[in-house]
Amino acid sequence: MFAFSHCRDVVAAVSNAGGFGVLGGTAYTPEQLDQELSWIDDHVGGKPYGVDLIVPARYEGKGEDLTMSDLAGRIPDEYRGFVTELLAAHDIEAEEAPRFGNAALSGNTGKDLLDVAMNHPIRLIANALGVPPDYMIKAGKENGVPVAALVGAKEHAVKQARAGVDLIVAQGTEAGGHCGEVTTLVLVPEVLEALAAIGSDIPVLAAGGIVTGRQMAATVAMGAAGAWTGSVWLTTEEAETAPYTKEKFLAASSRDTVRSAGRTGKPARQLVSDWTQAWLPNEGGQKPLPLPLQSMLAEPVVRRIDVLAAQGHPGAQALATYFVGQGVGLMNKVKPAREVVREFIEDYVAATERLSNSLPD
Repeated sequence: MFAFSHCRDVVAAVSNAGGFGVLGGTAYTPEQLDQELSWIDDHVGGKPYGVDLIVPARYEGKGEDLTMSDLAGRIPDEYRGFVTELLAAHDIEAEEAPRFGNAALSGNTGKDLLDVAMNHPIRLIANALGVPPDYMIKAGKENGVPVAALVGAKEHAVKQARAGVDLIVAQGTEAGGHCGEVTTLVLVPEVLEALAAIGSDIPVLAAGGIVTGRQMAATVAMGAAGAWTGSVWLTTEEAETAPYTKEKFLAASSRDTVRSAGRTGKPARQLVSDWTQAWLPNEGGQKPLPLPLQSMLAEPVVRRIDVLAAQGHPGAQALATYFVGQGVGLMNKVKPAREVVREFIEDYVAATERLSNSLPD
């Protein structure tokens, strides 16, 4: 069981409990990532962990050698005005000097972050939003580190296999964060059949809405080699989830999520809020900017919203959101990460026993 998290404490706790923690490293500077990985090294005692870097195949300004200032200049004034009006409607004053987040999702820092990661004893490097760049696949082979790729469609899995990745994560639409439109239950066998058709035996992990061991057992029964999880760690004791957002997760049902491009410019499943709804053009909202302009516009604002929401601001609480999958309906209690791992194991064993007992004598 692989556990993706942006929080180093979760990664270390999962690996120490017998799982495989994977740190989301895209938002860090190279110096920050080195610090985070050094901390993990000091706390896992040689147990395996990995790093996930998002190096998108397509993004605004690709190949143009743009600075952050150049990219910020491509954010139209009308979008800044839209955000100001949205905040005002929720009794939040806009900052006099608009701030923009970094261009982490532009892929421009991918090589530098990868170099940092490879200087640590990682056992996996993962990439999302397209085929990993050639330098990532080459570095993985040179350092003996498997390269994983997340996909949301069978044809994408075939492209990844032909590009030379070592592991496929078939992520269904139930997943939190960037995801496609095909459900996990359909996507996993589709990917397995598509890979078999080209003679590929690359292992496939199932992802998307998996927050229990019985769900993991179900995907293994379909042929997956294991599960890639993410959302379930957002309500653990170690998670750095914004306080009010964690409360919303605990109270949410599986129907309280939506695929919205309002944070990154790419469709990503997150908790429904006034922010996500404001960026749904098919429902009267504003059309999001392309990646990474949307995240540059949105991230400083949503971080401010998180702070105000934790202070009890009603308007901010209505806007507060974060990436989470449909499995949120089963995430009803704050627990230590090690307990979540233990429950996964117990639940998985019980499910496999039920499968075994269902067979005729």
